[in-house]
Amino acid sequence: MAKILIADDNEGLREVLLELVQGLGHEAVGVADGCAAREALCAGDFDLLLTDLRMPKLDGLSLLRELDGLGQGVDTIVMTAHGSVGSAVEAMHLGALDYVEKPFPLGAMEAKIQKALERRQLARQNTALRRELAQRYGSVIGASPPMQRVFSLIEKVSQADTPVLLLGESGTGKELVAREIHERSARAGGPFVTVNCAALAESLLESELFGHEAGSFTGATGMRRGKFELAEGGTVFLDELGEISLSTQVKLLRFLQEKEIERVGGDRVIKVDARVVAATNRDLKAMVERGEFREDFFYRINVINIELPPLRARLEDVPLLVEALLERHQKATGLSGRVSDEVLALLRIYEWPGNVRELENVLERALVLAESGPDGVRRITPDTLPPEVFGGEGDPESRKQYHEVTGLMAQIERIEREIIRKALEENDWNQTRAAKALKLKRSSLQYKMKKYELSKPK
Repeated sequence: MAKILIADDNEGLREVLLELVQGLGHEAVGVADGCAAREALCAGDFDLLLTDLRMPKLDGLSLLRELDGLGQGVDTIVMTAHGSVGSAVEAMHLGALDYVEKPFPLGAMEAKIQKALERRQLARQNTALRRELAQRYGSVIGASPPMQRVFSLIEKVSQADTPVLLLGESGTGKELVAREIHERSARAGGPFVTVNCAALAESLLESELFGHEAGSFTGATGMRRGKFELAEGGTVFLDELGEISLSTQVKLLRFLQEKEIERVGGDRVIKVDARVVAATNRDLKAMVERGEFREDFFYRINVINIELPPLRARLEDVPLLVEALLERHQKATGLSGRVSDEVLALLRIYEWPGNVRELENVLERALVLAESGPDGVRRITPDTLPPEVFGGEGDPESRKQYHEVTGLMAQIERIEREIIRKALEENDWNQTRAAKALKLKRSSLQYKMKKYELSKPK
């Protein structure tokens, strides 16, 4: 439902337009002159203004000029008398969206109103989409500078076909990044095959990667294709690359150089077209120096590397991640949750040694323990968090930090409330002017007024 202001000194026409707008299912407010329209627009949020150009006290053109000066942009349809098209054109130069000549059929005005509201809705959706795209890169989330750099690198390496090495601590989302590289590449139509190199013994890993012929070892009753063959035309993701033995590294080096493999127990060379994206949380350079990782393989796999930042280096992304993880959990389990400002503050000061994976586990635990409100949404409060996150039961220093943070939050809120109250008083409780003085959006000011229970004294 939209909120529409109708400004016209012709009471009969004003009443007709009020009935038209209300009949379309929207809220309508009518005023008789430009001054009243200006005050209404400054005091409340409107989606559309229908205004006559000729009105007492303040005409339509002057109203548009003043609104522009006050930063009160609102979509406007001007109504003008027959033969005054020049004034309507001037109004459109001042930002009016459309005009209609009097007298006009109600159907024409209805069509213009619907078109204007659809345009506004589309603009809002586009703004929201641009904001979301700036914070998300497919399934990878982050608005912080470190993550924006990661997004830029993903975009660049996706267009190439060279090996990519993803570096970073456990739980930073290396597999998600690997999938994004695949999905944005020319190989997106091919398979994305993952291999956890730490989960298998050396002999089994070679069979997993390259396949085996029948009888090549005990239990090999038939021929089996390996992950590289299964990834033909697509991407192989080698997770935990630092766990691969030196002998297996030799075979992987051959594949990277020649694009060919041999199955375990076989002697036939098989050409395979697959890209390699690898990941590790180990220091491969140090392993090379210790002789634990082949130098030639390191330089071949490390053509392009992307280092994923730990969560503690991008704590400003925590609110975005919390929102996305709660949304994902709701889709999977049906449990809807919401975190309090206090919990969000605690989540943003914790070091997160387990990174995003740990944050996901903490939220899942909190959802299970949280109590549901009347609306069915579970409230995540500090007592639903693990001890290490909200202060630690047996750690005096952690408890001290927790109380300092929560006490500081209370002080900040008291100060903020007083600043907002003073700004409202100085602007005679006009929310638009107060928001401008505070450099806030009007909707943000209204949210804070509700939060701090601030209202104009009667």
